[in-house]
Amino acid sequence: MTYDIRLIAPSGYPHDVPAVRRGVERLEAAGHRLSGLDVLDRRQLRFAGTDAERAGDLNALVEGPLPDVVLAIRGGYGVHPLLPLLDYEGLRRLATAPVALIGHSDFTALQCALLARSGVVTLGGPMLASDFGAPRLDALTWDHVWHVLASDQAEVAWESPGTPAVAVEGTIWGGNLAMLTSLAGSPYFPEVDGGILYIEDVAEPPYRVERMLYHLIHAGVLTRQKALVLGDFTSYRVAEYDNGYDLPLAFDRVAAAAGIPFVAGLPFGHGPTKVTLPFGSAGRLEVSGGRARLVFAGHPRPKTP
Repeated sequence: MTYDIRLIAPSGYPHDVPAVRRGVERLEAAGHRLSGLDVLDRRQLRFAGTDAERAGDLNALVEGPLPDVVLAIRGGYGVHPLLPLLDYEGLRRLATAPVALIGHSDFTALQCALLARSGVVTLGGPMLASDFGAPRLDALTWDHVWHVLASDQAEVAWESPGTPAVAVEGTIWGGNLAMLTSLAGSPYFPEVDGGILYIEDVAEPPYRVERMLYHLIHAGVLTRQKALVLGDFTSYRVAEYDNGYDLPLAFDRVAAAAGIPFVAGLPFGHGPTKVTLPFGSAGRLEVSGGRARLVFAGHPRPKTP
């Protein structure tokens, strides 16, 4: 299947021009039709345009024909200033429209706000520059996003050795841990009870990861979930002062405090291999014999071309 894909740049500008070029060429070679290419050339400080321009890209979805897919070009930082500028009432049309908004990292903040304020379910997944434009295109990343977009029900399975048996159902949501904690307690944070929360992050030392997870406990978020699924936590370092304290130990400590299952090994995050996951649709998590499986439906699915 091929799709009409509109590029948006809600965060940083694309500093890796060859990656952007590769991403565009690969998508077009696969038969997809791209629009919004003008956002690739915008620069304002460290952002891909002014706050008004970047918010305007999203508010443009309120009226007129919709693409099949809205794809973020990259993350970084920049969504937070846009949140008060978005037309949430108008963007409610996306809650019932066959259009998929896809991204990760800083994009998580937009996903939170759209679900909280407009009831819009989105997808955590690959972006133009870092994923589709990578020097070596990851096969799983490429194949899984199209599988999800074309399927009424999709799934992902992975190895999670040492994890006790789990069988829970709930709303699947999550993304970048720093973005989630930065919005907790704000009007842009969704109220999800009994959910299956997945998280990832990059370059965060173990103590900061533990602190952010405790923030979600203290805010009453984590303890309301049925399970926490751990994605990739890449590019972090421990110091001599940590004295044996590392990321697995941090997760063990928080799991004991949260009182819910922690399931590790999900291929999602800032690494080259990432699956595509819903933010706001129903699913089921099963773990048995050291193997995990996440099945979901009700996610955004464009009409069959």
